[in-house]
Amino acid sequence: MTTIDGSKIRLRDMHVDDLPFFAEWQEIGQAWQKLDGPYYPHNALTDERKEEMRARILGGDLPDPRTRLIIADHTTDQLIGMVSRYWISEETQWTAIGIVLYDPAQWGKGIGYEALGLWSQYLFNAMPQIVRLDLRTWSGNVGMMKLAEKLGYLEEARFRMARIVEGTYYDGLGYGVLREEWNLRYPQGFTAE
Repeated sequence: MTTIDGSKIRLRDMHVDDLPFFAEWQEIGQAWQKLDGPYYPHNALTDERKEEMRARILGGDLPDPRTRLIIADHTTDQLIGMVSRYWISEETQWTAIGIVLYDPAQWGKGIGYEALGLWSQYLFNAMPQIVRLDLRTWSGNVGMMKLAEKLGYLEEARFRMARIVEGTYYDGLGYGVLREEWNLRYPQGFTAE
């Protein structure tokens, strides 16, 4: 089991007990869906998918290093979000990361900063072959843009008028941080303090 403790949250593997909460947060119409890729369709969690997830959890079928971890409240261990990674180009060790905080009551409290910082540090430690991390967002998600910059990610790409949300065009944005930049900014490793 992978667990990374912060001061406000912990990143950890999903437990079977998390599945009902996860399913609730996947229902259509949640506030987070208006910010996290609103130009893509969001789908509720089907019973079949939930059973696949249950089997994977019980079977311990989890990649190492992890491709996603739950963000859980440090005190209650309740699921409040998720961090993830995916390959842009596995051939060139180019990966991107993401974060979602499901509960709007948790927004603006520094939880995203701690979670994405711990996740970035975990990936740099667990994947010595990568030299950079990417983060993709859109110009309507101001909170994500500020979070990326606060962590030291630099805007590297702006695709003008590339995303349509509720009939309005927004820019697609790409942020990145190099391992050497991360290590200079956090020489002892990331801490939210």
